[in-house]
Amino acid sequence: MVFSIINFIFNDHFPFPNGKEGACAHLGLPRYFKIELTVAKILGVLALSIPNVPRKIKEFAYFGFAITLVSASIAHFSRGDARLSVLFVIDPLIFLVILIVSYSYFQKTDTRIGSVPRARAS
Repeated sequence: MVFSIINFIFNDHFPFPNGKEGACAHLGLPRYFKIELTVAKILGVLALSIPNVPRKIKEFAYFGFAITLVSASIAHFSRGDARLSVLFVIDPLIFLVILIVSYSYFQKTDTRIGSVPRARAS
């Protein structure tokens, strides 16, 4: 996601050689959507990387990233990018699998931390 954020900010046309059209225009998305998506990804990365963020917010970040990755795969497939390279469609799904593994480890560690009794202050 961090690479995606950097790519959206500094190098919008990568990997599409369409010049200044940009990736969002290539996929048929409005210009403002790139800004909204970048801000949402920044907030999601911060939510997952800061330790004291509430569990529900982290779950929303995981869910948002999952929707983004599935939508990216569908958008590339619908624009015919699979004819150029099937990796345009498969790459987001590979990262979705990595996200699912990360979420399962988050669930395991969160339940372990939650089950530890805390000492009461006297």
